[in-house]
Amino acid sequence: MSRLEEKLRILGEAARYDASCASSGSIRGPQKGLIGSTSTSIVGLCHSWSADGRCVSLLKVLMSNACTYDCAYCMNRRSADVPRASFTPDELAELTIEFFRRNYIEGLFLSSAVLVDPDYTTEQMIKALDLLRNIHLFNGYIHVKALPGVDPLLIRQLGLLADRISVNIELPSEASLRLLAPQKEKRGILKPMAEIRDQELANKEERKHFRSAPLFAPAGQSTQLIVGASPENDRHILLLSSKLYQNYRLRRVYYSAYIPVGDNKLLPINQPAPLLREHRLYQADWLVRLYGFSAEEILDEEHPHLEVAMDPKAAWAIRHLDQFPIEVNTADMRTLMRVPGIGSTSARRIVMARRTKRLKPEDMAKLGLVLKRAQYFITADGIYMGKVDIGHPGLREHLYDGAAEPQLSLFEETPPTWIPQLPWAPQLLTEATTAPVAFSDLATVADPL
Repeated sequence: MSRLEEKLRILGEAARYDASCASSGSIRGPQKGLIGSTSTSIVGLCHSWSADGRCVSLLKVLMSNACTYDCAYCMNRRSADVPRASFTPDELAELTIEFFRRNYIEGLFLSSAVLVDPDYTTEQMIKALDLLRNIHLFNGYIHVKALPGVDPLLIRQLGLLADRISVNIELPSEASLRLLAPQKEKRGILKPMAEIRDQELANKEERKHFRSAPLFAPAGQSTQLIVGASPENDRHILLLSSKLYQNYRLRRVYYSAYIPVGDNKLLPINQPAPLLREHRLYQADWLVRLYGFSAEEILDEEHPHLEVAMDPKAAWAIRHLDQFPIEVNTADMRTLMRVPGIGSTSARRIVMARRTKRLKPEDMAKLGLVLKRAQYFITADGIYMGKVDIGHPGLREHLYDGAAEPQLSLFEETPPTWIPQLPWAPQLLTEATTAPVAFSDLATVADPL
């Protein structure tokens, strides 16, 4: 194995915990008589998805994993006993363009541990991207991670070279950040996010007057939250995400279920966060971004946890039965999209179809509704379609989505088992929920982060 291949193996493996794009996870190697290979010899390849639904292959690597920080939850922390490596800008640029020429990838996902300091590390990434764009004339997709605490001038240079920039918050509260990542601070995270937002807005105005002005991060910015390394509840996390969307114009918040990477007593040892919790948070996030729900509607102080056996929209509907059933022939688009089993596409189909006829029960399945759930919350031409009455005590059982195997006794007003049990959790939660705005830059009202 060459020196460059060894670096790729180390730095591709070190990048796998970043949730902003998903690895295929396949390990099928080359076989005689068969075409194609997903051999692990091509380390660092992952798949992401474009806005139009296409699957895009990316080279996903770190610039370096030789970190000067010692964040307890990170596999690349300074105290971890792992192999270390760093690419030079020339090596990374050459590697990316060679993978592209061989049709392995369509773009690059580049992050890094903090090598020396945030500014030095970012300068190395900028050099690599500059070589790609201006020497190799690479016009493919580039997603780059900006490091907390980096100089605003370097943020601008990154944005002019990359399609998307991310600044990872990692932990959902300032209290957890101080405890688990003491070398990071809220200002160092939020200041780059604000700089990206402001540069985006300035670039938008500039291009109104000068169409030839270079684009700044045209795919916007995103962030990542680790779920389950600290004891914040789902309401706390969802409120934070909502404020990030509002105040920093984020395109996406990615949720990453915590995977134990050490034996630090501050972390839940042998208690990985369930992937189901991550899945439920993505569902709730979708409702906030695209369906007109507020975070406060989905989870309130009496219901701070997402349901294990039911998707967030169905759980919200169960708590608001007074708003149902609705008549599909008269309900507006916003109301239709709040019905479990009706998405944005099926809601549009309903609105279009009822322009030419009055919809009846037999028309519902043709319009793409998930009738297994929707039937309990709608009427069509005044006819209720549910198998049981909307007020029936057994209605919940009909709405379980199969993602978990429910037992009714588990769903009393007690926290689900996915909240980690840590000796310092009660004190942290009290601080995080009663302190006036942790990470107060986000809003003027009490806020999770």
